[in-house]
Amino acid sequence: MSVAEPRRIVLFRHAKADWPQVDDHERPLADRGRRDAPVAGRKLADSGITFDYALCSTALRTRETWKLAVGELPERPRTVYEERIYEASPGELIAVLNETPEDVRNVVLVGHNPGVQGLADVLAGDSEGDTLTRMSRRGFPTAAFAVLTHTGSWKSLEPGTATLVDYWSPSE
Repeated sequence: MSVAEPRRIVLFRHAKADWPQVDDHERPLADRGRRDAPVAGRKLADSGITFDYALCSTALRTRETWKLAVGELPERPRTVYEERIYEASPGELIAVLNETPEDVRNVVLVGHNPGVQGLADVLAGDSEGDTLTRMSRRGFPTAAFAVLTHTGSWKSLEPGTATLVDYWSPSE
């Protein structure tokens, strides 16, 4: 693929988690999360984006979210479970995305707040329509996702180099 073709990055926050007496990394999805994750997966499928690659936090709630969402996609992308996504800052998430193989055109990153929302804010040097306003107004609730485009190599992804083109949350 040519680096001049826009690449898509979907930043997907895990669905609603439960709060049982377990380590934070092992928190499962709540009933609402188990309902919202497949809905988000259908919305991703409706976007028409064909994902080549998925990066998912190793936390139980992100793995469960991805398992429920990916079942709604027409094709399952190659998935990498990456422990560095858990509790990552926007800069650490950019470093993970910089390592994406160059043959990948579209990637979905399943992670946590505040990192996912911070990354969307940091990457978006521009936005289309009212996407930035909607995302800013709603924040980044559980099961929400933002779609950004980036023209260039994955190694060249840095703050301000992407365009926010879509945003969805279960409350929309």
